[in-house]
Amino acid sequence: MPRMLDVSDEVRAEIGDEEADRLLVGDDAPGSYDCTSCRTPGDPERERTSTVLFVGEETAVLAFAHAGCIPSQVVTVPEEQLQGAVRSITGDSPAPAAAADGAGDVPQSVPGGQAVLGITSGLVLIGGELHPALVVEPTAPIARPGTTGPGDDFLPLLIEQGFIPVTDTAELPSPLNGWSVLLAAGQLHAVLQPGTEGGGQVAWWQAHQALSVTEGWRAAVNKTQRVLIYAAPVGSIGQQPREDLLRDALDKAAAGGKLVAASMPLAGTPGA
Repeated sequence: MPRMLDVSDEVRAEIGDEEADRLLVGDDAPGSYDCTSCRTPGDPERERTSTVLFVGEETAVLAFAHAGCIPSQVVTVPEEQLQGAVRSITGDSPAPAAAADGAGDVPQSVPGGQAVLGITSGLVLIGGELHPALVVEPTAPIARPGTTGPGDDFLPLLIEQGFIPVTDTAELPSPLNGWSVLLAAGQLHAVLQPGTEGGGQVAWWQAHQALSVTEGWRAAVNKTQRVLIYAAPVGSIGQQPREDLLRDALDKAAAGGKLVAASMPLAGTPGA
C-alpha cells in the first residue's frame, strides 16, 4: 500500500531529492509514529502524514505528524532547543518540570539575573471558542537593560516588542510577527522571538525541561495553530489552581492596566 506522506518543497530542498523519494516510496518512512504535535499514534499507510524537519545550527531531525495537525515544513530552532526536542522525540527526556492547564510554573532566568519568568498554560474562552494560552509573570520587577531600577519595565519592554495592552480579555490579541511558540513531541519547549540584524529566531523564554500540556490544550492549538501569550508584572496573576481563577486574575490585571498580550503561531508555521 502506498504511503500517504507529504514532503513539502522546502523539506525536499533540505534533505535532497534522493532521500525525499525514499520516504515517498516507504523505504525510510515509519510504519507508525507518534505525531510530533499531538503525540497520538499515526499510520502513513492509512492517513495523510506530514514530514517535519527540525533544523538547528548543527543538528537536523526529521519527525512525522498528522497532516491535519501541521503541514509538512522546515522548522528552524536554536540548537539547544532542538537538542531538547530530540530527547522528547526519542523518549530520552526527563520527566517534565510541570504540567496541567491553568497550573504549572517553569522558571526561566532573564538577562542580568534580576528575576525568573514563570509560565502557566491554560485555555481561554473567547467568542465561544477555547484558545490555548500561556501566561508569563516574572518573580521580581524587571529593570530595563543597562539600568538597575528601581521600577518595573517588564510591560514597557514588551510593548516596544509589539505586545498590545489588554483592556478586554474577551477580545483576541493581535498577531505578533516574527514570534512563535515551539511545541515539539506534544510538549512546550520555548517562546521564540526575532533575532538581531535579520538573524534567525532566538529564545525569549525556554523551558529547563520540556513542559507537558494537557490533551485539551494540544487539541485547541492543533485547531487554531496559534497560541495566545499574556504577560503581567510580578504579583499581578500569581499561582492559580483552576482556569476560572486564572481568567479572573487576567481580568483584574487588564482592568488595572497591568496586562499585555499577543497571538503567535507555532514555530515554522506561517503567521496570520
